[in-house]
Amino acid sequence: MDPLLLSSIPSWSSVVILVSFLSYLGIIGSILPGKIVHGATLSDDTRLCYRCNGLLSLLLLVTLLGIGVSRKLISPTVVADKGLELLSATFVFSFLVSLVLYTAGHQSKDRGSSLKPHITGNLIHDWWYGIQLNPNVMGVDLKFFFVRAGIMGWLLINLSVLAKSIQVGNMHRSMILYQLLSVLYILDYFFYEEYMTSTWDIIAERLGFMLVFGDLVWIPFTFSVQGWWLLGNKVELTKAAVVANCLSFLIGYRVFRGANKQKHVFKKNPKAHIWGKPPKVIGGKLLASGYWGVARHCNYLGDLLLALSLSLPCGASSIVPYFYPLYLLILLIWRERRDEARCAQKYKEDWKEYCKLVPWRILPYIY
Repeated sequence: MDPLLLSSIPSWSSVVILVSFLSYLGIIGSILPGKIVHGATLSDDTRLCYRCNGLLSLLLLVTLLGIGVSRKLISPTVVADKGLELLSATFVFSFLVSLVLYTAGHQSKDRGSSLKPHITGNLIHDWWYGIQLNPNVMGVDLKFFFVRAGIMGWLLINLSVLAKSIQVGNMHRSMILYQLLSVLYILDYFFYEEYMTSTWDIIAERLGFMLVFGDLVWIPFTFSVQGWWLLGNKVELTKAAVVANCLSFLIGYRVFRGANKQKHVFKKNPKAHIWGKPPKVIGGKLLASGYWGVARHCNYLGDLLLALSLSLPCGASSIVPYFYPLYLLILLIWRERRDEARCAQKYKEDWKEYCKLVPWRILPYIY
């Protein structure tokens, strides 16, 4: 246990990596151009604006890292080599940020964590361009920022684990399949980043330990468990298994992306057709067409199928690679229960009518 404990103590190099990564996201996310998206109306009847330039930020980051690796300024396996150090450093950072948020929340008039932790008056952008723009548009939403950091961190861990796999000569079909599916998932997230502005995390959760720890620690380090496991375990997959794995990913993606897109489009234009027909709406606000006429949280089903498909390349010899989908299952059922209670209070009789019309919560005919 001594070597394991020693390797988990944050080093200055791990702190520098973490701080450099978050600083990059903060600075580049403010400078790079991106689509300005007006978010959903919050519970206090306000709306925030978001700069969706995550894909451009990600591509630039990978390019810069590629240049650094090619010139031997940075090792491609540095993240994999310092995995435990980075995990503990990120945990400590998340705890400190949560402590600051807790203190600020107690000093606020609401005596609680903020629903819209928004940094306005973007000084970096104003200094760069030499002009003062609308602070509500150019501000930085911390919830949006932390989710972006988690998803990008997941990709960086995967790429480093992939480089380590090549270095130790343990590259195999399972690792390649996992890496390809993960990259598709991550690139898709940033391509449709604006859809994130209408999700539960952004419109309903308050920024505190759960979100900070979940975004900075759980997302990158839990979502990458399969890659770490495949690094030390070789799994032989048949061609039929690969095809079945890809099909489960595509089905999950279709449901997940389709449901989120329908909800996002409906919020922008309640009269837009869904599956070629006018939408069925209850009380003028509740969509009961498309995927949302199949199950009340059909997007969660798609998310769970995607999580499962990312674990399937690891085979069935261990439950460890399935920690991510199992954790996500518990999280989404808990979140679904909270969302049901919030919607019942918000929409009252309309919600009861919607539940009668769409009785299934996540999985039709089962739950």
